[in-house]
Amino acid sequence: MNFTLIVCTYMRPGPLFELLNSVTQQMLYPDEILIIDASDNSDTENMLRENAFKRLKYYKVPDRHKGLTKQRNYGINLVSETSEIVCFLDDDIVLEPDYFEVLLKTYNKYPEALAVGGYIKNNTKWKKVNSNYKALINEFVFDGYKRKDGSRFVLRKKLGLDSDELPGFLPNFSHGRSVGFLPPSGEIYEVEQIMGGASSFKKEVFKLMRFSEYFAGYGLYEDVDFSLRLAKKGKLYVNTKAQLFHYHDTSGRPNKYKYGKMVVRNGWYVWRIKYPKPNFKARAKWNITSFILTCIRFTNVLNTNKRQEAFTESIGRCMGWFSLIFNKPKR
Repeated sequence: MNFTLIVCTYMRPGPLFELLNSVTQQMLYPDEILIIDASDNSDTENMLRENAFKRLKYYKVPDRHKGLTKQRNYGINLVSETSEIVCFLDDDIVLEPDYFEVLLKTYNKYPEALAVGGYIKNNTKWKKVNSNYKALINEFVFDGYKRKDGSRFVLRKKLGLDSDELPGFLPNFSHGRSVGFLPPSGEIYEVEQIMGGASSFKKEVFKLMRFSEYFAGYGLYEDVDFSLRLAKKGKLYVNTKAQLFHYHDTSGRPNKYKYGKMVVRNGWYVWRIKYPKPNFKARAKWNITSFILTCIRFTNVLNTNKRQEAFTESIGRCMGWFSLIFNKPKR
């Protein structure tokens, strides 16, 4: 399969260099690499000029195309006619050497797949357990593996607000468990959400739909929106053998107030993509869970050393929540 790698970047020349170095170590190298840069300076362009990477094409986007979803759509328009698969990676990722090879083999095994996601291996510690293992209140167990559950999930369990869907599927009140709750089992799992920063799609998908430009700038949950819409048209999978490291570089991120506001407003938006008319119980559970998560974030003002960040994000969440009363996002 011919495939294209698109990397949308903003003010991260160092992390991008590390990603591209890991691409050069791949057992299967992309047929083309498109760097879609929205940086406010020339540091990324200069880095790429000083370091030659095979089959790489660099594009500095004009202001009207800046923002993650706009940059992705911009890159899609530049993909070679011969490419069959389009891969996206965040610019602060480092790949295992067999990432692309394993990822593309998934399309051979599941020819009906419209999208296949990779697996971030450095976010969570998992431990293998036997099939009879009974999870503690602060643990999550799935497919023979366990991991620690954070305080938010422990409290939600106690209140009957935990997700009743498998990881990668959205319950009717949203607030589900993401694909980050899939274990490193080496298995391939069907999902309805994949992470945009470690994703791939059949090119034909983009004849039907594009990334929503509602998610201006940073684009929080833009991948959930796209995945949920695509899942209505066909099958999506995550291959836990296609592994990578995500280092969550802080440069280029919005301030915590804006981030907190986006958590709530964008979360509401993607919830209504799948469930445009939720029933009263689902609405109540969404609001109660949002309130609880905001309260937990407020407690971080007391129990973490990043008090200012916790406070400003919490205020942003509150403002985002209240804004839904008068100004709901337009779907």
